[in-house]
Amino acid sequence: FQHAVDERSEVRQQRGHRSRVDFGSDWVKDSIVELYKEDLAEYRVLLTKPLTENSLELAQAGQVPELSAMRLHSGTIWRWNRACYGVKDGRAHLRIEARFLPAGPTLTDEVANAAFFMGLMHAVPEAYGDIRQHLSFDDARANFFNAAQVGLKAQFNWLDGQTIPATQLILTELLPLAYKGLEKLGVDEADRRHYLGIIEARTRTGLTGAQWLLGSLDELNQANSATPDQKSRTLVKAMIARQQTGKPVHEWTFAEPCGPSAWRHSYQTVGQFMKTKLFTVQPDDLIDLATNMMDWKHISHIPVEDDAGQLHGIVTHTDLLHLSARQNHDPLPVKEIMKTEPITVTSTTSTRQAIELMRHYNISCLPVVDNNRLVGMITAHDILDFAAHVFDELVEKETV
Repeated sequence: FQHAVDERSEVRQQRGHRSRVDFGSDWVKDSIVELYKEDLAEYRVLLTKPLTENSLELAQAGQVPELSAMRLHSGTIWRWNRACYGVKDGRAHLRIEARFLPAGPTLTDEVANAAFFMGLMHAVPEAYGDIRQHLSFDDARANFFNAAQVGLKAQFNWLDGQTIPATQLILTELLPLAYKGLEKLGVDEADRRHYLGIIEARTRTGLTGAQWLLGSLDELNQANSATPDQKSRTLVKAMIARQQTGKPVHEWTFAEPCGPSAWRHSYQTVGQFMKTKLFTVQPDDLIDLATNMMDWKHISHIPVEDDAGQLHGIVTHTDLLHLSARQNHDPLPVKEIMKTEPITVTSTTSTRQAIELMRHYNISCLPVVDNNRLVGMITAHDILDFAAHVFDELVEKETV
């Protein structure tokens, strides 16, 4: 890569091209090469592809190497600042990809984030000089994690030992600085007021994209007992609808519970509504443990698995009843009474097929197994919930 950069720089100089960044300068080349060295040292190669060129020979011959293996490896690493090499129409290019701006969730919010950041980057050095003289790296790192965990409710360690709430810092110090920075860059005053006004309103309302998701999820949890798949589907649908209005996120209302027919798409396969929080035992566990777990958790079936998560059998409430009918039985391990080789399905099994299996074999539960590992379970109660939705929709149609 070093040779490729050298060669490309010389070619551009001969043609009289000028670049915004002089990739021929030693410090830039050293910095870029160092990034790739760190990638190779810290992250092992996950994907490979056949090599069809000798990049060093091509560079020495004045040609542009594809460097396909390096590009593929770089594509699996998600740095906040990432060097990206590419070739288009026979010309090599290199860019530094900045990935640190927070997500929108609308285009307007995203532009507002970028305006806030760019304004600060041009105003902060002039206002504070070398920030390292006022704020330690440890404090900056602590601020980063604090902001990631609690958002606008964070308390920041600020300059010269100050402690300040995030909202106060944004409103009283950072927004005025960002405004000056954008003014210095020549950004139109109407645009400055519009986009930084969005940051101000978002700060005052406390409604960020993350807070909208959490608040909407809380509303859905309180409104009904929808499955996780239904809640996710409702959130995505509500987000798209609000994005299409063009309003920034601080003006959004929370997502409403799904309508009576929205359940249908969330019951097409077993994996969409299966229980994934399972209470299990192992073959050598005592039956008393299984009995107590059923009593504690109010369940009628307990899967039996090993340390690797492989299903060995299932213990039902009926099995325990049969055992209790025995006189003076000794303590037994679960493997003595479990049903081995139970009927199972996968997470991609259709709901209709699962119901047919339960009816055909007259069973009230189906363990869900993917790649020889137990990943979930559906019971007759889950199917009853599914049937209730069908009944409600039929009654609604009859009423209409």
